[in-house]
Formats: sequence, C-alpha cells, structure tokens
Amino acid sequence: MFLKKLIKAIYILSTQGPKGIIRKVLEKNISKNYIKKINQQYSVWYKNHYPSSDILLKQKKEIGLMKNKPLISIVMPVYNPNIHHFRECIDSVLAQSYENWQLCMADDNSPNNEVREVIKEYAAKDKRISYVFREKNGHICAASNDAIALAKGEWIALLDNDDILWPNALYENVKLINEKPHTEFIYSDEDKIEEDGTTHCDPFFKPDWSPDFLRSCNYITHFAVIKKELVDKVGRFRLGFEGAQDWDLFLRITNKLSKEGNCHPFDKKNPIQHIQTVLYSWRKSPTSTASEKHARNAKPYAFIAQKKTLEDDLKNRGYKGTVEETKYLGLWRMRYEIKDNPLVSIIIPTKNQYPYIKKCLKSIISKSTYKNYELIIVDTGSDDKKVFDLYEETKEQHKNTVILNWDKPFNFSAVCNLGAKNSNGKYLLFLNNDTEVITPDWIESMLEHAQRPEIGAVGAQLLYPTGLIQHIGLIFGEEQGVVDGEQAFVSNYFRLTNPKINYGIASLLSAILRNITAVTAACLLIKRINFFAIHGFDTELKIACNDTDLCLRLFKKKGLLNIFVPYSVLNHSESISVGNLNSNNRNVHLYRKEIQKMKKRWGSALERDYFYNPNLTLVRALPAIKNI
Repeated sequence: MFLKKLIKAIYILSTQGPKGIIRKVLEKNISKNYIKKINQQYSVWYKNHYPSSDILLKQKKEIGLMKNKPLISIVMPVYNPNIHHFRECIDSVLAQSYENWQLCMADDNSPNNEVREVIKEYAAKDKRISYVFREKNGHICAASNDAIALAKGEWIALLDNDDILWPNALYENVKLINEKPHTEFIYSDEDKIEEDGTTHCDPFFKPDWSPDFLRSCNYITHFAVIKKELVDKVGRFRLGFEGAQDWDLFLRITNKLSKEGNCHPFDKKNPIQHIQTVLYSWRKSPTSTASEKHARNAKPYAFIAQKKTLEDDLKNRGYKGTVEETKYLGLWRMRYEIKDNPLVSIIIPTKNQYPYIKKCLKSIISKSTYKNYELIIVDTGSDDKKVFDLYEETKEQHKNTVILNWDKPFNFSAVCNLGAKNSNGKYLLFLNNDTEVITPDWIESMLEHAQRPEIGAVGAQLLYPTGLIQHIGLIFGEEQGVVDGEQAFVSNYFRLTNPKINYGIASLLSAILRNITAVTAACLLIKRINFFAIHGFDTELKIACNDTDLCLRLFKKKGLLNIFVPYSVLNHSESISVGNLNSNNRNVHLYRKEIQKMKKRWGSALERDYFYNPNLTLVRALPAIKNI
C-alpha cells in the first residue's frame, strides 16, 4: 500500500509539480472533513430516529388495527458468517415490532459447523424460523433460491447474514402496504455499522424511484421487500450473476413492472415505493462491499457480474449499447447507440458579448465530434460590429448556420421558441452564449438519452471557468432561502463545489447519470416533437423559471423523465448577457413576479423533489442532514 502511494505521489510530482501534491492533499482533507461532518450530523439523526421501546410498543398497537397483516418471508442465504455477527442479525429479526414474519435461511455448506448449530438452536426456539442445509456449496444465487423455496409469505424481504434489521423495518413496510395497496416493490434508506460493531455511519438517503440512477449503480441495495409472486415470475435469482444478484433481480423486476403499467415517480399508483428513512444497517467487514477499501480485492467477481448485469439489462430493454466503468467503484456508465445520425439544432440566444459568443461558437465547431448539427443564432439586439463579423465567419466555417433577429423587448422564452420554429432538427439543443464545450462528445452524450421514448429534457454538467460546479441539475423544495426578497423554490445542487473531490455518497449525485426533476436551459436537449407537444417555453415567463416550468410540464403532464448527464461537460460563465440578480442588467421586479407565478401555477409540486431525499437539507451547496 505504501509503495502504491509513493508511486502515485512521484507521478503527480513529475506531471503537476509541488503544487499538484499540495492540491491533492488539500482535496483529500476536504473530502475527509466533509464525510466526518456528515457522520457527526448522522449521529444526531440516528439518536432521534432509532425507535425506542415506547415507539415499538405503540407500533404493535397500530399493527393490531391494520386490515392487512401479510406474512413476510425474510430470505437469508448463509455462508460462514462471523458467529457473533450472525447471532446479532437473527436477533434483529426476532426484535421486530411486526411479528407476522418467517425467517428462511439456507446454509450454503458453511465450513464452520457452528453456523448450522446456531441455525438449529434458533429454529428450536422459534417456529417462525425455517432452514435448509445445502450439501454442496453453490454460491449466493443458489442458496438464495433455496431460501425462497422455503417461503410461505406473500412478500419476500432480503437480508444478509451479518447485517442488522432495525426493529421497525417490517412495521414500516406493512404500514406502507396498507396505505398503498397497489405497491409491489419497496425499498428504504440505509446506513453502515463500523467494524467496532456499534458506530452507525455513512447514511444513504436515497431518491424515490429513479430508473436511470438504478442503471448507474445499485442504489436500492437494502432493504428490499417484494411480492413473492413477482419474484417467482421473473425467475428468482439467476445463476451466473453472483456478486450482482440483487441488482440483477431489481432490474428485471422493475422492468417488468414498467412494462405492465405506469411506474412514473409521481404516479399515485406507482407499484415501486420508497420509504424515506433508514431501516437497515450494513456491517463493514473485510468480506463486505460495505467497506470500500476491501471491496475490489475481496469481491472482484462482483464487478464483473455488475457489468454483465447492465449489459443484459440493455439487451432486455431492446437497446444496443455498451457499459463502461467509471472512476468510482461500482458506478457505471450505460451508453446507448445513437440511431440514424439525426440533425441537432443548436439554438443560441445572444446579444453582443463578443468574447463569450466567439468562444462558444469556436468551441462547438472545433471540438464537437458529432457533426450533423445546425447553428440557429438568435440575435436579440447586438450593436457590436465584431459580433456581426463573427456571424459571417461562423457561416463560412459551418455552412449550416442561420442568423435570426429579434427586435422586440427581451423575452428568453419567446426568443428560444423563435429559434425552434425556424430550425430543422429532430432534436433541439438550447445553449447559452456564455458556454464553452469541454468534452468533444458532449452532443452524443446527451443525444443518446434524448432519443429514448421515456426521456424529456436532458441536461449537462456545467462548470464555472474556475472548474467549480455551476449546474448538475435543479432541486425543488421549500428551504431554498430568500433570493432578493423572494422565497426561492429551486437551487443548483453542489454549486461552487469541486467535482474532483470525493464527497462520499454525496458524490453519487454529481458523478453519474440520474433522473432529475429539472435542468437548466443553459444547455438543454429535447426531442423536437416533445418540445412542440407542450408548446415550447412559456412566453409569460420572460427571464426566470422558464426552464423549470418546461421540465415540470414534461415530467408532470407528459409523464417523461428528465435526466442529468455528467459526461457532457461545458464551461458556463452564467448570466453574462442578462446579468445576475441585483445587477443593473436584471429586472428584479419581473423576476419576483415570475417566481410568484410559478408558485401559483405549480403549488405543492414545488415543495417536494422526488429525486432528493427529504432528510437532507436544501439550503447548502453540499447536502447536510436535517436535525429533525
């Protein structure tokens, strides 16, 4: 380990100099301090939320009044666990406030005979415990299927043999089943237990159902409770997918549910439901993927299986493409083959600002690897001769260029709509004049998703020229704070943070492709037919909220999913032409008016973000845990 670090340090020193070493040390310290701070916050959250004996007693009384008290069969494949951890795991099942459960254990021929003795000991004490001893080791998929064969319940719950189930876990699931009887698949939030066996840390507060997030990483993991009939229909666990068996099962189940009905996150009858609280604790150990430092060495086969799982998912959904590893362990990039080389119309509203529009156009023409695009430049009142000369140069460099003139008072929505009406592309890419292309395949990275029938708006990762994050998606909620005298409802997640720093689980939302409620029109790609189906940008929203309104109409009214693509990267100076709030160039009164209009139009839709967990704060660039 020391030699590996030394070689890395020498490489950084030789390529980046002493400043590179200092920068790496600072970045590592920032990462450690943030994760430490989150765990400190979580220790308070944990104390406030771990159910007391009084709460568990109250839950038992509530259970007595429930109409539906289904038998839940907890499936546990067992192989040579630490005996102390194994006992704690079984004890966590016995401690459930909801008592109509069955524990189904399949020992996969553990070398330690004490494991089987413990199983028989517990089964003798409690008739709800069933078991089978496999005569030959067949690995986790075979053992899990044997455990499922013991199940008599209407529901299946998955539990690893050394983890901990919170005592309210089954109660919370049964409560949801009673409240939403259409439910067929449930998952919840989770945390980890340090190897000391007592310290809870690294909480994962998850978004609601996010299909593209699930195809980037297995964010569901634990605690999953699924209708047994559904598990049986998809063929249970598949041999050959060991190490990614849960992920494979989740993808096949959610794909089946999506084909059978509407699994849109806001649909009231969505069969895929998320319980927004921690109900399960992974135990960090040398053999567990909960401990990242051991994961790659302990289970290299798991990452081979993950790629196989995602490749199989692509094929099952009828897509051609590839699956690529990312810089983060267990996070993947699913790439879709682009069909028919469609024309993309890049629509750029602009006025003067010669250095910026020059940089923008030059970067598009010189860097873009996707060549089938047209440039639709909508000039909104330039009076700089250099700008007009630039337009002529651009038409010479890229023949498929159109210059439109807007001679009315500025209205961003109307300007964009004019560009769209005068375009020919099957796809429309709205782009600010203060952007600069960084990744050459930026168009392909967005287009591969915009072509998918379930996708609405596609957004990119936008960085300030300093390299800090400007945009990786917009988040809705009531706690955004006051902006120039008006209560805001939307913010840029991760704004002004360094994308090169690992912020732990928080980095998931900035590092991989995922569904998002809204993206900025500073770089937004949409299928032409979808844009005109909702009548484009709302011209009543002249300077603010027009992009969020567009995305909400796609999401809420058309049932389409919006998406953030971190692999399409541009620099964005932000609001160069129209100015920032409080500047002389910006109409603050109009801004306030349009914020109020959005609140009146969308109401409660602005109070809750399906893709951001309510246990996290909204008022900071980096998420913190609410002290509730």
